[in-house]
Amino acid sequence: MRDTPLSRFLDEFRRNKVATGAALFVFVIVFIALIAPLVTPQDPYDLAHLVLRDARRPPGYVGTGGYTHWLGTDSQGRDLLSAIIYGLRISLQMGIIASGTAFVIGAVVGCAAAYIGGRFESLVMRIVDLQLSFPAILLAFVIAAILGQGRYQLILALIFAQYAYFARTAHGAAAAERQKDYVEAALSIPLSPWRVVLRHILPNSLPPLIVVATVQIASAISLEATLSFLGVGLPPTEPSLGMLIANGFQYLLSGRYWISIYPGLALIIFIVSLNLVGDQIRDQLNPRLRR
Repeated sequence: MRDTPLSRFLDEFRRNKVATGAALFVFVIVFIALIAPLVTPQDPYDLAHLVLRDARRPPGYVGTGGYTHWLGTDSQGRDLLSAIIYGLRISLQMGIIASGTAFVIGAVVGCAAAYIGGRFESLVMRIVDLQLSFPAILLAFVIAAILGQGRYQLILALIFAQYAYFARTAHGAAAAERQKDYVEAALSIPLSPWRVVLRHILPNSLPPLIVVATVQIASAISLEATLSFLGVGLPPTEPSLGMLIANGFQYLLSGRYWISIYPGLALIIFIVSLNLVGDQIRDQLNPRLRR
């Protein structure tokens, strides 16, 4: 096997058994979420085939469809295992799209501010710092409440709440790269400013941005679940994990714990796994944190 940076990175990653186990778990969950229609006994989106007689049934109940509800059913008669898998699918879509878009916007804004400098840099970074002074959940909640319920509205709210983290990180990395000789050499050819930013400064600023991205995907999933739980996220017809937890919250004291507990456990385990992977990537890409 050729000795490449990628192979060295993977070899070092495999030495951490906990991070490797977490990464395998994340890949398995992602794979199951992608093929959800093939592995779930019920489509929780198909409201016409939900039977209210099967609502709020305990784990192990055999429903009218003839299959076993291993994790029970929710208040709408949805098979909870199917709803959790579809909910993870939605959460992954929302997290990846929102964090990916915030990554691009924040990276370009931060690098451009570091390159241009002067009043433009001061103005942009003061706006970013002002936004970072507020909790992300508060910003996302306000934007989601203004835009209303819906997948695209929620994605916009998550992007607005997250891009500042990427912009601040990109600005710090790009400001250091801006002072290096290869940038001065590129400008002396001369190359256009945007070509220097996008082809030279931005690629060399990626390692810290990748670390932030791994954390922000988990954060976006958590934010989506929180907003859906509070009623300003996805509509009730789309069973995201936050919506499933909210639907079962009122039944906790009546003994029907499974409606909220199982989606909550799925959300916690998945976010913890993503954070373990992100922590290992951070340790490997930041020499100061190497053991």
